[in-house]
Amino acid sequence: MPNSKIPAIAGGVMSLNRVIDPLRMFVRAHGAYLYDDQGTKYIDYHAAFGPYLLGHGDEDVDNAVKDMLDSGASLIGAGITPWESEIAELIVDCVPGLEQIQLTNSGTEAVMYALRLARAATGRDDVLLMQGSYNGGTDYVSFNLMDPHDLLKDHEPGSSYPLRPITAGIPNAVHDTVHVVEFNDLPAVEQVLANHEIAALILEPILQNIGIVKPDPGYLEGLRKLCDQHGTVLIFDEVKTGFRHALGGYQSLVNVTPDLSIFGKAIANGYPMGVVGGKESVMRYCVEKDPSRRVMVAGTYNGHPMVAAAAIATLKKLRARESEIYTSLETLGERMQLGLEEIFRSRNYPTTIVRQGSAFVVYFMDHAPRSWHDIATHNDSTQDVAYRKALIEDGIFHFPVTTKQGSISFAHSATDIDETLEITQHILNRIGSA
Repeated sequence: MPNSKIPAIAGGVMSLNRVIDPLRMFVRAHGAYLYDDQGTKYIDYHAAFGPYLLGHGDEDVDNAVKDMLDSGASLIGAGITPWESEIAELIVDCVPGLEQIQLTNSGTEAVMYALRLARAATGRDDVLLMQGSYNGGTDYVSFNLMDPHDLLKDHEPGSSYPLRPITAGIPNAVHDTVHVVEFNDLPAVEQVLANHEIAALILEPILQNIGIVKPDPGYLEGLRKLCDQHGTVLIFDEVKTGFRHALGGYQSLVNVTPDLSIFGKAIANGYPMGVVGGKESVMRYCVEKDPSRRVMVAGTYNGHPMVAAAAIATLKKLRARESEIYTSLETLGERMQLGLEEIFRSRNYPTTIVRQGSAFVVYFMDHAPRSWHDIATHNDSTQDVAYRKALIEDGIFHFPVTTKQGSISFAHSATDIDETLEITQHILNRIGSA
């Protein structure tokens, strides 16, 4: 841990998920590039875990925030502002599966409220999670994120996992209400729903915390059917997938509508906003007359004018230039994928490139994974991290932890992709064969 670098910060960084080795101190970001305190420039594919869909410091978004600041609008903390109203209407208009929303400051907060809403709507307590699906840092979703291989080897398909918290400090009582199954394992979901009173099933519809793990054909439809049969609220965590893959969220591409959805990251192009929204039949518990079933959603900074301005500008730009932006992201993503496949194939590396639009990952295994169990069993994590660190040394920034997603932005150019591919060829020569 880099605690010795900045002793006043416990753990050395303000979010412990940002710990990297070797440590870098970044001082500026613009467009497709990061700059550290030594003046080194990097082509950035980390994008702060994904929010910069339009690129760092997008002019239209930043100008909207500056205009809001210059207008004298400030945090009011009472009543409603016109910008809250505008962004709510925009979000609901963009995502067909949303009827009503509430704004938060982060995806983590939005998940917390989604689980509350599900419990209020169903009168149940239990939650069903997916191994490898990151849903923020609250107690009820902090289990079995990326279990090590030695704890997975005896797992039987069709069954749930023993609970393993990913953090200290979770009350023992929470354990009694949480269940974890493997992604793409419908029989396991059916088994848990049949044997427990599950309030909510929450998952990333594509697992993008562990690269790009796509749902099997019919999997999301199967979840929708099972949740309907058992009276369980289906929640899609689209913090990473939302707006990056389509203006209507990933749910609009697969035509599966959850009861609740979580959005964040790309919705305000890097400004801190989260969204919880969905069917009115669930969202109405925000104003339920019975106080014992009413869900409190509260936050001084929810819908902050500066952040609302950023989100309005982002969504208006995405909507006005939808075809241009998403076509460009798809074209650049395909250019990256085909280039990487050719480079690794020519060097006989057992790798698989998986991509969804502008998000991609290199797996050091010979097939596209279906689950975290598959990755933990087959991906060469040592080679994966060595590859990422070598890229950083040559000015290409991917997060140097195994399987982390790469993100292309609208600010990237074909030249950036080609330079990345050229550097990739050089570093593979340097680090040797697999």
